[in-house]
Amino acid sequence: MRAKDIMSAPAYTVRADAPVAVVVELLERQSITAVPVVNERGVLVGMVTEGDLLRREAGGATVGDLGVREAREVMSARPVMAWPDADVADLAAAMVKHDTHTVPVVVEERVVGVVSRGDVLRTLLPTDDAAQREAQHRLDAYADGQHRWQVHVHDTVASIDGQFDEDTERAVAEALVRTTAGVTAVRVTARSG
Repeated sequence: MRAKDIMSAPAYTVRADAPVAVVVELLERQSITAVPVVNERGVLVGMVTEGDLLRREAGGATVGDLGVREAREVMSARPVMAWPDADVADLAAAMVKHDTHTVPVVVEERVVGVVSRGDVLRTLLPTDDAAQREAQHRLDAYADGQHRWQVHVHDTVASIDGQFDEDTERAVAEALVRTTAGVTAVRVTARSG
């Protein structure tokens, strides 16, 4: 699985010159723990995390002081980042190594999404709903964005319904669903054309 498969997109970002009060409000309003910081060209320049803000508070700055500072003054520069095709296992290792909870996903230095530790953990123990969404996404991608087949997952067993034009198409669809995290078996109730 890749970062692009589990990232939240589009990502919330703030400009480096945004007041910290705006950053705090965004974190609270969106129930997120970190936000990427971008410059005037939209290029990633840092991250502001709840930890960054708490360290400032512990260092003697009052909440009022934080309200007049800019994001650039409290952000962590040079954040860990990933590319859309980064393997989730590598992403998890980087999160542990650098003790980070949120990693921005970038294309040409611009943030296209974020991956949190929660996103990574959901890939380890996927629910039937998550497995069903992923399997359906795989089939739709294989069908060039068309919704030709329907997947249902119950107790980790997937069933595929729909019409296949040939046996090869059916075999590929079955393999795509069988290799989805959280699926242990596949039943094909569709018929070949």
